Amino acid sequence: MTINSMSGILCVCMAFILGGCAERGISGSSKNVYTTTEGILAVEAEDFYKQDRNEKRTWYLMKGDRSTGPHPDLDSSHASTSSGGAYLEILPDTRVTHDDELIRGENFSNEAGEIAVLYYKVHFDEPGRYYVWVRAHSSGTEDNGIHVGLDNQWPESGQRMQWCEGKRAWRWESKQRTEAVHCGEPWKIYLDIDDPGIHDIHFSMREDGFEFDKFIMTRDTTFRPTGNGPVPKLLVE
Repeated sequence: MTINSMSGILCVCMAFILGGCAERGISGSSKNVYTTTEGILAVEAEDFYKQDRNEKRTWYLMKGDRSTGPHPDLDSSHASTSSGGAYLEILPDTRVTHDDELIRGENFSNEAGEIAVLYYKVHFDEPGRYYVWVRAHSSGTEDNGIHVGLDNQWPESGQRMQWCEGKRAWRWESKQRTEAVHCGEPWKIYLDIDDPGIHDIHFSMREDGFEFDKFIMTRDTTFRPTGNGPVPKLLVE
């Protein structure tokens, strides 16, 4: 039996015990294609259509008031304050504090696209440079990083998204961790869309325990999302 199969069985068992681990929290089942409206793309994190490279860490759907996921998690659920009442968390979370062992390629990956890759099908009306915003919930210093990619590519401009401020609350951010500024520099997280039409957007793990609620892409450098952010719009073909 493969690890993914075991994870799926575990999820089903936990669903009966804890009251709600949707199948798409393991494998993804969304057939939705989201599109830009007035130059802004908005997508709920849980609406991915596929997940792979999840042998060591997996994104799980968090929904309802339960305080644990398929693996032990010290955090309580934050679904009640999330957009749409659900979010994703990457588990197991073994590096909670700086004193916990950092294991590269397992609970930490500075290599984008290496561990737990999510896939989203999206449509862009116009090409251009789109800045990426993510709504995340960070409880400490070791759960506040993620990578973003495009069409199976992981450009430098999508690596090492970083959160430092706004702990223990949902917070929108669009900053890149750099050698000069570890808490992240603005306007460095973006993806260049060369052609309009349908593309894949990806997210992958940098640190386990990351809680992912929603993402936005916009060409407007003055845009600042607030609250739950814009309502996602489906592409109707």
